[in-house]
Amino acid sequence: MTTRTYNGPVLFSYGFRPFFLFGSVYAGLAILLWLPVFMGELSLLSAFIPRDWHIHEMLYGFLPAVITGFLFTAIPNWTGRLPLRGRPLMFLVALWAAGRACVTFSAYTGWFVAMLVDASFLLLVAAAAAREIIAGKKWNNLSVVLLILVLLAGNVTFHLEAHFAGTAEFSIRIGIAVVVLLISLVGGRIIPSFTRNWLVRENPGRLPVPFSRFDMVAVATGAIALVLWILRPEGAATGGALVVAGVVHLIRLGRWAGDRTGRERLLFILHVGYAFVPLGFLLSACSAFGVVPTGAGIHAWMVGAAGVMTLAVMSRASLGHTGQPLTASIATQAIYLAIVAAAVARICAVIEPAHSVPLLHIAAFGWAAAFLGFALSYGPTLIGFDSHLRQRQVAA
Repeated sequence: MTTRTYNGPVLFSYGFRPFFLFGSVYAGLAILLWLPVFMGELSLLSAFIPRDWHIHEMLYGFLPAVITGFLFTAIPNWTGRLPLRGRPLMFLVALWAAGRACVTFSAYTGWFVAMLVDASFLLLVAAAAAREIIAGKKWNNLSVVLLILVLLAGNVTFHLEAHFAGTAEFSIRIGIAVVVLLISLVGGRIIPSFTRNWLVRENPGRLPVPFSRFDMVAVATGAIALVLWILRPEGAATGGALVVAGVVHLIRLGRWAGDRTGRERLLFILHVGYAFVPLGFLLSACSAFGVVPTGAGIHAWMVGAAGVMTLAVMSRASLGHTGQPLTASIATQAIYLAIVAAAVARICAVIEPAHSVPLLHIAAFGWAAAFLGFALSYGPTLIGFDSHLRQRQVAA
């Protein structure tokens, strides 16, 4: 990869550093704020109704930060070009933060200003990613940019729908579908690859099946089911498509030899996170047939697949790109345990409404503990404090 001396703050030397740090802090604090709002103990100053603010800030606020951090770290590896760093990266982080402020206080800033500021972030991310991928002639990676543009469209639609219809529905499903497809695409590349590398070195034997036509069928099947779900989340046709997608993705996961990775939690958690993708399809199918409430599948995808996978990817990338051993510390394993517990509790809160209040508290505190725990555990590394400390120790 092309290199050039960088003398600015370590925090802004690579995309993963600020976006993983600030994204995880925001994810934890936003849920701690949402819980008293949901319980009727606190009021928001947003133009969105409380439920829509919560969904928007998870779907179009926190997740785009993590996605951006991953993309701006992966794209230089794909293209061999320099990473986005320094002032341009600072500007994007500031724009993302301004979007969070404008949406949260949109009762004062106005819904239109909030939409412009908020949507500008994803637009610039898509433009920067497309420029680098095109300049590096890595045309096959442009599909990721397309999904970012669809996420942008869903975000704009969310603002419009919430303002003119009073609440958002259609745009919520668009955003969730994009996140599930991103996990299907990215997870389908990195999980079997990382698993193969570790198994060859540490546990020889059965290996993951490489990316093949079956994986393309799995992604396509999921995409078709999600389109039907976006257009009409109920009904036999949608339910049947979701069942097929769930089974296909479950088979896909089984082909990756995740059962042989239990000794390395940093790797095993990727398989656990992906398991929530087929679970989300199957629970959403049950909802389409009227068997379980709608939120079960949604939270399997969002708290389970998105929550677990983001922490799994953030921890692995943070270690790998700062030259540390790729192994899960006790603190990292505690983070993983907290987010899995949060996902299970949130799904159960939907399925068992009689016990929803204690389960919601478990889910909220588990989520906050996981993401704020990540910020506390990995923050010094992301800021660069620990590297300065090691340099001082070596010099002494």
